[in-house]
Amino acid sequence: MKDSSRLVYSTETGRVKQPKTSPNPTAPVPGPDSVVRLLRESKGRGGKGVTLITGLPLDQESLKNLAKELKQFCGTGGTVKDGVIEIQGEQREKLKPFLENKGFKVKIAGG
Repeated sequence: MKDSSRLVYSTETGRVKQPKTSPNPTAPVPGPDSVVRLLRESKGRGGKGVTLITGLPLDQESLKNLAKELKQFCGTGGTVKDGVIEIQGEQREKLKPFLENKGFKVKIAGG
């Protein structure tokens, strides 16, 4: 059998689903140009805005720890999803100097 062939359908069990390979959660998520971007987004949130922090070259555990610091600094809630930190509210101007003091190169992106 070839390496590129795979079972798609079986008469006994029907359609055969291939297991999805998930990325390694402990691997660092590299930014394309090593710039941390602060974005504002409100889509799908009932008009309430959140600040997204993307491009952080940190592993999942470090992202969670940084997110905790940022939430405490801003006095708001937030989460980490898919290597992106979400902080509730419009916090970009507040977070930029904080992240620069941590040694990141930061840009405010979007309107």
